[in-house]
Amino acid sequence: MDANTWEQVQHIRQWLDDNTEQGGEEDRRLLRVLKISEELGEVSEAVHGALNANPRKGASHTWDDVRKELCDVAVTTLVALATLSEDPGKELDARLDQLVARLAPAQ
Repeated sequence: MDANTWEQVQHIRQWLDDNTEQGGEEDRRLLRVLKISEELGEVSEAVHGALNANPRKGASHTWDDVRKELCDVAVTTLVALATLSEDPGKELDARLDQLVARLAPAQ
């Protein structure tokens, strides 16, 4: 990810910090993490709609909707990470390196 992405994530985080009337820092952290689950539920709903899986609702979503909801999950997760970390980009890069390293064939 480039610097612009992290600037935008930090902008969203700061806006939330400035405009959300939550108890304290612990509440803020908890609610930002829980928001990820809410967004994931919207992905599930969109997939059901794209597959026309609910006869009552029909084809209520498209695969474009699913992609949009997946982006919302990603952004929400990055905002939560930025809320919990002093250097979220460094933490994400380090974790991604670890995950990729596990893919290497055993020697």
